[in-house]
Amino acid sequence: MYCPKKDVRLAVMILLPLLALLFLFIYGFIIWSLRVSFTDWNGILPNMTWVGFDNYKLLFSSQRFQTDLRNTFFFTIFFIAICIFGGFSLSYLLYSKLKGEALFRTIYLFPLSLSFVVTGVLWRWIFSPEVGLNALLRMIGFKAEFGWFTSTYSIGGFNVALIALILAASWQYMGYTMAMFLAGLRGIPDQLIESAQIDGAGEFMIIQKIILPIIKPITFSAMIVLGHVSLKIFDLAYAMTGKGPAFVTDFPGLFMFETTFRGNHYAEGAAISIMMLLLVALVIVPYLYSTFREENR
Repeated sequence: MYCPKKDVRLAVMILLPLLALLFLFIYGFIIWSLRVSFTDWNGILPNMTWVGFDNYKLLFSSQRFQTDLRNTFFFTIFFIAICIFGGFSLSYLLYSKLKGEALFRTIYLFPLSLSFVVTGVLWRWIFSPEVGLNALLRMIGFKAEFGWFTSTYSIGGFNVALIALILAASWQYMGYTMAMFLAGLRGIPDQLIESAQIDGAGEFMIIQKIILPIIKPITFSAMIVLGHVSLKIFDLAYAMTGKGPAFVTDFPGLFMFETTFRGNHYAEGAAISIMMLLLVALVIVPYLYSTFREENR
C-alpha cells in the first residue's frame, strides 16, 4: 500500500516527542541506575567514584537479600499455581452455564478493581493476630493464637508468614486469570465438544485432551503476567506486612526502597533495582521471543 512521504513525515513528527520521552524516562533512567550501581554513592550528595561490582558482591553476601530471593521464589510459585488453577476452575464453572453467571463473574472480577494497597490493608486486618480470622475462630471455641504474617516458622526455606501474602495476592488476581480462561473457553467451537461427547469422552477427558491444549497459549500468557507481578511485588507487602520479623515477608522491592530512600545508600539501591529488572527480564524476554517467532512463521 502506497503511503505519501508527507504522511510519513507527519507521523514521525507526531511520534517523535512521545518516543523521546519514552527513551528518556524509561531507558534513560535504567541506564542511569546501572551507572549508579557501579559507584560509591552512599549519602545525600552524589559520589560517582567507580567501584565496579562491589555493590553486587555486597548484595549477594547479604543475608537479607538471600532471604528476599527465597521469598520471591516461593511467592511466585504458589501465587501462579493458585491463580492458574483457581482461575481455570472458576472460568469452567461459568462456562458450564452456572446459574447467576453475570453476578458471579462480577464478584470474581471485583478484587481486580482494587489496588494492592487496599488489598493489603483489608487482608492485614483479616490475618491480624488479635482480630480478624483469629477472633472469629476464638468466638466459635477454638484457641486461635497463630501469628500469620508475624510467624517466623519456616519449612524448607519457605516462611509460613508468606501464606497470608500469597492468599491476598491470589484473591486479587484470580479474577484476572478467570476472565482470560473464560474468553478462551468461549472461543472453543461447540461442535468440537459435542463430537467428543458423542464419541464417549467424559468431562475429565474433554478437559485434558481438548480444552487444556487449546487454551495453552492463554495459560502461558497468564503465567507471564502473573510472574511479572510477583517478581516486582512491593505495594501489597508494604501495606500488609512490611518486611516482617527476621525478614519473613521481605522482598527485593522493600529492600530497595529502604536501602535507597531511608538509608540513602543509592548505589546499593540501584544494584537491587537492576537485579529486579534482570529477574523480570528472565520472564518477559522468552515470552516476547516466542511471540515474535510465532508471528513471523
